[in-house]
Amino acid sequence: QDGLKQCLAEFRQQLTWVERLDVTLGPVTDPVSQSASTSDAVDPENDFQREMSFYRQAQAAVLEALPRLRKLRVPTRRPDDYFAEMAKSDQQMQKIRQKLKSKQEAMERSEKAKQLRAMRKYGKKVQVEILQKRQKEKKNMLNAVKKYQKGLSDKLDFLDEDQASSQGNKKGNASQRTKKGPNAKRRYKNQKFGFGGKKKGSKWNTKESFNDVSSFQSKVAHNKGPGKGGRGGKGGKKALNKRPGKRARQKMKNRAR
Repeated sequence: QDGLKQCLAEFRQQLTWVERLDVTLGPVTDPVSQSASTSDAVDPENDFQREMSFYRQAQAAVLEALPRLRKLRVPTRRPDDYFAEMAKSDQQMQKIRQKLKSKQEAMERSEKAKQLRAMRKYGKKVQVEILQKRQKEKKNMLNAVKKYQKGLSDKLDFLDEDQASSQGNKKGNASQRTKKGPNAKRRYKNQKFGFGGKKKGSKWNTKESFNDVSSFQSKVAHNKGPGKGGRGGKGGKKALNKRPGKRARQKMKNRAR
């Protein structure tokens, strides 16, 4: 003990506390038990109790040292523009970033594939349900027709139902077509530049144009007009530049030989 005290006196330096920053305290009060946990109460074999004792002791040292440092005007917080060198290099961080990015892309691809598979399954399910419904309706129709043919039934309600369903589909499609209309972009352009009129189907006949025969000329239509070579026309002579027939051309070739 005397030797230890002598060594301590040799290397002890009489410096101020701000140069030493040594704080020796016991642990703070435990908020659960409302009592200071002493070293006798801590089981050294229990890892949790031992680590909590160290944590409480460090907490007590901070609570004691911070007010003294503030009183001495010693900064205790790191400035906002403090630059600290990373433990890992930029190349290593770039590799980690690329790996994380590749993992994220793989997860997105997997999620998209799952969604596509689910959509395909749902589409097949809807298609099978529609086919089953149509087959059922067809079967019911055939059974009703057979009953009517055999004289077991004198009702033709199945024909009325079929016509009503077809008309309902047509009405639904027509209402969808009428409700659709031009989009907002098309309406803005029509308002800005004007609507040039309907282009597609502009030369189609209508009911009024079909019934209107005021511009019809029978002589022109039946090749009887002036200068025409029809049977009843004035131009009875054939045109001079008309090409002779095949047989006439063959005879002319034979004569030339």
